[in-house]
Amino acid sequence: MTNNLSLSRRLELLTNLGAYLERDDVNWQNAQGRALGANAWFTPAHISLAIHNIATQYLQKDKLEQWITSYTLPAQPKIVGIVMAGNIPLVGFHDFLCGFVSGHKLLLKLSSKDDVLLKYLVQKLGEWEPEVLEQVTIADRLNNCDAYIATGSNNTARYFEQYFGKYPHIIRKNRTSVAILDGTETDEELALLADDVYLYYGLGCRNVTQICVPRDFDFARLLNIFNRHNDYADLNKYKNNYDYHLAIYLLNRVPYMSNESILLVENLMPFSAVSVLHYRYYDNKEELTDILMHSEEIQAVIGKGAGMVPFGDSQKPALSEYADGVDIMAFLCGL
Repeated sequence: MTNNLSLSRRLELLTNLGAYLERDDVNWQNAQGRALGANAWFTPAHISLAIHNIATQYLQKDKLEQWITSYTLPAQPKIVGIVMAGNIPLVGFHDFLCGFVSGHKLLLKLSSKDDVLLKYLVQKLGEWEPEVLEQVTIADRLNNCDAYIATGSNNTARYFEQYFGKYPHIIRKNRTSVAILDGTETDEELALLADDVYLYYGLGCRNVTQICVPRDFDFARLLNIFNRHNDYADLNKYKNNYDYHLAIYLLNRVPYMSNESILLVENLMPFSAVSVLHYRYYDNKEELTDILMHSEEIQAVIGKGAGMVPFGDSQKPALSEYADGVDIMAFLCGL
């Protein structure tokens, strides 16, 4: 098995795709409309945001060329099956990109919640270069692959282990992100944190679902700034979650704070439900930071410290910021 597309041609195609993503092409706009119909959690603003971040963070020529210099691509392509999630628009694009650049033949199993956008983009690449469709196939079943990359919940990960465990694999489980605040944040930084919390309705693994704060933290100021996203309560699915959890807290007399679009509840668990943001107090910031940075449950730590993701950047990962901290390109190049 060979790949007739050179690396330079693959990078050229991806760069061209980056330019295309943000064009007002009628067929591309229609595809985005179909994606909205397939997932009630998707909104035009969120799809546009995902597209913009992919175009600017992943599909710029200089970034792609700089990123790929760290790897020696395999001389012999393998068949790689990729099972994608569908929690936010185009969430599996980075896995596709890595597989495509590495030169392997890809079988992509798309989530039924997000099976429109990437399929369209693969077909668009195929229009520009028919060889793409020899390398990339959208498949319902991933049989006879040499390696697998699968993303799902802790529950589905057990099944992935059962099916793919005897092959080289990367299997991802539930992860979430947290923010560490110290009370010195500006209004602008807290407004950016609001984006980290609310964007995609909190459904992504890079969404902040817990904040860690000192004991004298000003929650009233935080919630007031978070009002910028109160329109999220206009989505029925989001508002249903808010009303449900509010009723649970009231019935169980759980203390909470709210600004009408989010429920702030003290809880040591980093994972929170849609419309709920957990908070926890800390006494030693350095100690807590070290624990969170090494937790297998945490995708990203947002804040102002060394090694943290800056406020507002949680949904803008760079090419080399791999899910779960596992270098997918090194995995693919080592097959």
